[in-house]
Amino acid sequence: MQLQLISFVLIVWNCMDYTGCQSHSSSRHRQHKVMTGASSGCQQGGCLTCSDYNGCLSCKPRLFMHLERIGMKQIGVCMTSCPLGFYGTRSPERNTCTKCRSECDSCFNKNFCTRCRAGFYLHLGKCLDSCPVGMVHNDAQRECVPRCSAECELCVNSDTCTRCRAGLYQLDGSCYHICPDDYEPNDKLMQCTSQMHCEVGEWSEWSPCSRSGRTCGFRRGQEARTRQVLQYPSPFGNPCPEISEVKDCLVKKKRCPGK
Repeated sequence: MQLQLISFVLIVWNCMDYTGCQSHSSSRHRQHKVMTGASSGCQQGGCLTCSDYNGCLSCKPRLFMHLERIGMKQIGVCMTSCPLGFYGTRSPERNTCTKCRSECDSCFNKNFCTRCRAGFYLHLGKCLDSCPVGMVHNDAQRECVPRCSAECELCVNSDTCTRCRAGLYQLDGSCYHICPDDYEPNDKLMQCTSQMHCEVGEWSEWSPCSRSGRTCGFRRGQEARTRQVLQYPSPFGNPCPEISEVKDCLVKKKRCPGK
């Protein structure tokens, strides 16, 4: 009975010793893989040095190091520009991607947001949960925009409108139901545009008196003169006057050739 008990203890001891050896061997193998893997994957992705387990450890010049989360693990990735939600910082040692502030969707640096997350509105590089006095929030652009006048749909400030409400015409930052003098409505652009009146040049000389194309024979004929249009009118501008005239005349008394 004692002999059987001793044999059982030896078997258990050997198994424990083998498991410890196996674990120690696996750990040594993993360490060896991290060190020797430094060159196996570095030819792709812009890595200068890397690890099979941690990805890129350093990047080629001008590339940014970004830590990309995969599950519970972070992998180093080298990129030409940082992804959305991060901004790039350069230093002599390394270039890194740094996460924007929590309210920023994208940013230029840690103090200047370029787009805000839902529920915040951009104003002078900051993401605010409410806009300053005199401004209202634009949900589509997630920005604080000036409070426009009642006639205005889009404006630069309270005095300068860039798009009027339906049925109104825009001119120099203001909105009109009826355009001012010397302006007329443009329904396609919904703007008041300058009214253009017709302009014509000087009359030409009267043509020789002729009848049926002949300038000979003693009979009544006609002579004509014209002038050029220098500027055509806009739809509501003054129309052009006559640009041609004809009057009766007497053809000079002379024998026509062949008669």
